[in-house]
Amino acid sequence: MKNRRLTLFAGLLLLSWAVFAGAAAAQGRERLTVDALKMTFVRIPPGEFLMGSPADEAKRDPSEVQHRVRIRRPFYMQTTEVTLQQWRAVMGKKIMFGRKGDPLMPVTRVSWFDCREFIERLNARGQGRYRLPTEAEWEYACRAGTATAYSWGEQISCDKAMYANSPMKYDQCVQVHRTEGLPVNEAAPVMHYRPNRWGIFDMHGNVWEWCSDWFAPYGASVRTDPKGPDSGDHRVRRGGSWFGRGPTCRSANRAYGHPAQRLRTTGFRLVREAEE
Repeated sequence: MKNRRLTLFAGLLLLSWAVFAGAAAAQGRERLTVDALKMTFVRIPPGEFLMGSPADEAKRDPSEVQHRVRIRRPFYMQTTEVTLQQWRAVMGKKIMFGRKGDPLMPVTRVSWFDCREFIERLNARGQGRYRLPTEAEWEYACRAGTATAYSWGEQISCDKAMYANSPMKYDQCVQVHRTEGLPVNEAAPVMHYRPNRWGIFDMHGNVWEWCSDWFAPYGASVRTDPKGPDSGDHRVRRGGSWFGRGPTCRSANRAYGHPAQRLRTTGFRLVREAEE
């Protein structure tokens, strides 16, 4: 039974990579791979988009004030959330806080401060400059040129993202995930679901992702390369998770957490800065 599950997972992984390669090629996106860490990044071009949600979007929050944002510089977005394997490669086993499991699972129970330490160690290797995405960069990459509630359209379903996977709380997708051989009451291995148009996986659901910004309201005025306020009490988290309901996975949905929090539902992905 165990071997059968491993075979099934391997097949799904190969299928996911094939889907990714096709999506990236179709969009003509430049990819960058850090072989030593098995990290892949896709180049995100400069551009403009409407950040936030329209007044008629279902389950929107008043904080999602729609406004135009200009991104003036290209950047590379990691195609997956940082995995256990990647975390271990940079931080070592001594800083795992008891984390075990499939190396392709997204790392969780990491605080914003933990992410910062990971990035400092990664940058010290001298193989590029890495950081957390800003909230605007995150939503820009998540939308991938779309203006709908999700990057694929207005509705979410259990075959499109990892959410509602808690037998004790939100269990809408539990049976679907069991049928697919996915773990229940936790995240899925990265790359299980189809990527968005720009070749980025799991921007909707799986785990919340830390952003660099302090959380604060934003207005309706045009913004250029926004980075949030200079100070605050909580850091932005984006994307929804395996635990919550579908609407929390919307492109515009905003959440926050104390930067010292370590939660089972929260991980991160990286931006690699593009050379001038």
